[in-house]
Amino acid sequence: MENSRPKPRFICLALFIIFFMNMGIFVFPVTAQASSAKQKYLAADNCFKKLRHSTLKKQMASEWLTCINRYKNIYKTHPESSWAPAGMYKASELYLQLFKLSGRNAHRYQALDLLARIRNKYPSSAYSTRAKSLLKSLSVKPDSVKPKSNKSKSIKKTNKHIRSQKTQTRNETLIRKFNQAENNHAQKELAQKKVKQKKQDEENKKKKSQALILKPETQEALEQTKKIAENDTQVTGLRFWSNPEYTRIVVNASRERDYSHRLLKKDPTINKPFQRLYIDIENARLGKGIAEHTPINDDLLKQARAGQYLAHTVRVVVDIKSFENYKIFSLKDPFRIIIDIWGKGSNGAIASRNPQISQKGSDKTPVKTSRVTTDNLKSSDIARQFALGVSKIVIDPGHGGPDPGAPGYCSGVWEKDIVLKLAKNLAKKLRNRMNCTVLLTRSTDRKLTLEERTAIANTKRADLFISLHCNAAKNKNLVGFETYILNLATDDQAIAVAARENATSKKNISDLEYILSDLMKHAKIEESTRLANDVHQNIIKGMKKKYSKINDLGVKQAPFYVLLGARMPSILIETSFISNKTECKRLQTQSYRNDICNSITDGIEKYINATNPRQL
Repeated sequence: MENSRPKPRFICLALFIIFFMNMGIFVFPVTAQASSAKQKYLAADNCFKKLRHSTLKKQMASEWLTCINRYKNIYKTHPESSWAPAGMYKASELYLQLFKLSGRNAHRYQALDLLARIRNKYPSSAYSTRAKSLLKSLSVKPDSVKPKSNKSKSIKKTNKHIRSQKTQTRNETLIRKFNQAENNHAQKELAQKKVKQKKQDEENKKKKSQALILKPETQEALEQTKKIAENDTQVTGLRFWSNPEYTRIVVNASRERDYSHRLLKKDPTINKPFQRLYIDIENARLGKGIAEHTPINDDLLKQARAGQYLAHTVRVVVDIKSFENYKIFSLKDPFRIIIDIWGKGSNGAIASRNPQISQKGSDKTPVKTSRVTTDNLKSSDIARQFALGVSKIVIDPGHGGPDPGAPGYCSGVWEKDIVLKLAKNLAKKLRNRMNCTVLLTRSTDRKLTLEERTAIANTKRADLFISLHCNAAKNKNLVGFETYILNLATDDQAIAVAARENATSKKNISDLEYILSDLMKHAKIEESTRLANDVHQNIIKGMKKKYSKINDLGVKQAPFYVLLGARMPSILIETSFISNKTECKRLQTQSYRNDICNSITDGIEKYINATNPRQL
């Protein structure tokens, strides 16, 4: 029983704890409370820091009120903490800043209310003095009634009670005015919305609810910035094709924009171990889903990179391992930028000693380009030597997939289907007769971009490139065959044909003169002309033997996108008018298509034999 008695030291400890609890002094909970209040104050500071550094957030009243409420919440949850008056004072400062921006008296009333509370509830706090000073600067006289020295203690208590009542009355008045102003403002906004914005969509409602607090001149500047951003083109894609000697990169954009390019030297000292070729597209934004890094890792290039270089400038950078020359040009409908790069020993150009040309790609000044580009290709050597003959031919059936080409005179007949059948038949005949490799850019009903077709021919190292199409015209009586090479258009009909096959306007075709003036010196014009003449003559000769009304429309020149950048003799054949009743019906027959393919094969064979006569 003696051991069960509480020992004196435990009784003393219990009495000690009870005493301090009664006195309101209990260390551990207060410490935890202070720590929690401090964390909330720092979190509120972080909220205000983000607000100050965000132009958009500073325009929205809701963002200011969020930070203010965080400071006020410290007083509500930890009123006895020393952080409570600090939070209230900071909240009053934010209310006053908000009042300057919005001009709403309700925000000023809230600030005055908080300052009055600090002065009355925390008179010993340093923030009480600050609150009095701030109230004075706002022309609000703090209650400065002081008891006279000859008054009794009871009179002092009475004066203190009166001051307390006055303060409480003033606070209640401020709160009442604040609530009334808030209600009036809310009712006014609601009435305006009902009268003026009955059919407003969700996006406009959202903008209204954000309650922008910018001044009129600032709002005007913001609207101007938004208009500029809305007019930016979107860079929508980056694709490439390559072999050890050649790489083509295509940058797609939603609208045509000016751009500039520059070649930079490698500099290992700043972690730039590769030469870089960059293109800056003006008034542009990087579209969603565009990879920042596109690995290429062929013999010429390491990678291509795309990023938002400036607010309205997209930069595409190509990291180059080695190269001999390059060229850059743009196409329209849709707008895209083509980058062709050749390695040493490729079927490209030989370096020129022309200092004016070499300066374009130097480190000094970017070359600014509008609808035309400049390029770094040097003066071209003669075409590939045919000492080993033609070993590889690429045949390109035009159109495909969602691009059906020209509609036939007969219902349900489309150009894309006819030329695919022609291409497969022609490939079979060339393999059998010429004993060479023949590839098709497409063997199924799928769409290829025009620049992709040329890239396939270049990357496959083709010796010849044959593009097959069917002609069409508004005049349903037009008939015949015509063959094209890449050059400036020679007549209006050639311009119309090129515009249709390029899926663009006649105006854009005329713009190509600027590009062609630079590109044509690198194309195989002489070889392409000879190939076109041999093929066309054999088509007319062979078809006239079996069919009547075979009209010879001749060999012509036009700027076809599909032939731009081809590094081998290239031609485009318009195999009859699908828009004519007779020729449309003929094109649907296997015998007519077979005769066309036989005639084209005869022409290609004649061209190859003349270039490299066979040993008998």
